[in-house]
Amino acid sequence: MAKAPVLTPRADDFPRWYQDLIGKAELADNGPVRGTMVIRPYGYGLWERMQQEMDVRIKRAGAQNAYFPLFVPQSYLTKEAEHVEGFAPELAVVTHAGGKELEEPVVVRPTSETIVNDYFAKWVQSYRDLPLLINQWANVVRWELRPRVFLRTTEFLWQEGHTAHATYEEAREYAAHIHRDVYADFMREVLAMDVVPGRKTVRERFAGAINTLTLEGMMGDGKALQLGTSHELGQNFAKAFDTRYLSKDGRREYVWQTSWGSTTRMIGALVMMHGDDDGLRVPPRLAQVQAVVVAVKDDAAVTAEVRSIGERLRAAGVRVHVDDRTDVPYGRRAVDWELKGVPVRIEVGPRDLENGTAVLVRRIPGSKQPVPAEALPGLVPGVLEEDQALLLAQSRERREARTAEVATIEEAAEAAGTGWARIPWSALGPQGEAALAEQGVSVRCLVAADGSVPGGDDQPGNIAIVARAY
Repeated sequence: MAKAPVLTPRADDFPRWYQDLIGKAELADNGPVRGTMVIRPYGYGLWERMQQEMDVRIKRAGAQNAYFPLFVPQSYLTKEAEHVEGFAPELAVVTHAGGKELEEPVVVRPTSETIVNDYFAKWVQSYRDLPLLINQWANVVRWELRPRVFLRTTEFLWQEGHTAHATYEEAREYAAHIHRDVYADFMREVLAMDVVPGRKTVRERFAGAINTLTLEGMMGDGKALQLGTSHELGQNFAKAFDTRYLSKDGRREYVWQTSWGSTTRMIGALVMMHGDDDGLRVPPRLAQVQAVVVAVKDDAAVTAEVRSIGERLRAAGVRVHVDDRTDVPYGRRAVDWELKGVPVRIEVGPRDLENGTAVLVRRIPGSKQPVPAEALPGLVPGVLEEDQALLLAQSRERREARTAEVATIEEAAEAAGTGWARIPWSALGPQGEAALAEQGVSVRCLVAADGSVPGGDDQPGNIAIVARAY
């Protein structure tokens, strides 16, 4: 009799498959307040690895980590009109504390541009104080109407960068640098996601920004997901908070600013882009456990061998977990590791021990073969790199296969039913964008004809990437 599937097949019900996987791979549970989540150790371990990899890149870009308060005076948000209008529907506001009504309500931060600027105005006095490059790892609250674990939650974890510069050109280049050399590099090189870098339209850009750069990924069902954004804020917040500096020639000038962020949404993207009907497939460079060594049976010699293999793989630079829980049936453990998407599983039983071999199971291509046990330390690092490249290639192939070149709004809407569409921005424009929005389809970003990020919204040859999105 055929074994019942552990997960709902993706082709049958993609949203249900996603929820099944989140639970059964032990990534997260729903929290007690609607829209919140409890991130379980395995899921949080993925976030920790993301933090580590991104933090290195952020610091390489010159930014330093700091921390700003969770509570923001409500009056701060009203100082920048477009900003408060954009966030008003999502705000959580505290009106009572300590048994009393507050004189001024405080907002649980949805983002930190306003409170950061209050302090930037104090810290920046002279051109010598610039550029000021700050990042914080924190949580934020945005009251979601239609929450979904990792993708849209009322509270989520993220990093948010905030910078101040002497000139527009410096701020613009820094926002592009974060977009290109921090976010795009991390997503391609570590997450193995073939993201599309582009420029948001006026309709889609961040509230209070003069330009938003984005990275868009195609999920397994053909929908788009925004994975990271970098904003040019111009002088909007500087003027609202009077953030000025004394220039070299003695003039008081407003600073030019950027902000940029990425969130635990990337864990949801990891599931939806790389997952299959057997569970997660974690990119080897991201994986907290790159290889698990499994004792198939309760045998002292087998247990000793799996521990020895684990030690030798660690010495070779592989992140290893030894699973010698022989009181748990082997089949159940194998399914659990498949669900969790550990890139390599090495199985050792009594027969393997006699033959001096181990079974090498590769999660990403789905292969399984016996190999000499002594060859594992030299073999596994190369296998991990091969499978990292394979995931990225599969991501690119999916996007290319499910992206249609179209010429009309009607064709764009139809193509968005199964994937993405590329349409000349000149054939769409703001009116066409609004018409698509009425059908639940959005312009994810604008790209130049050569695939690069355009320098302006109406740059000749711009292409609009159109899709349904999470």
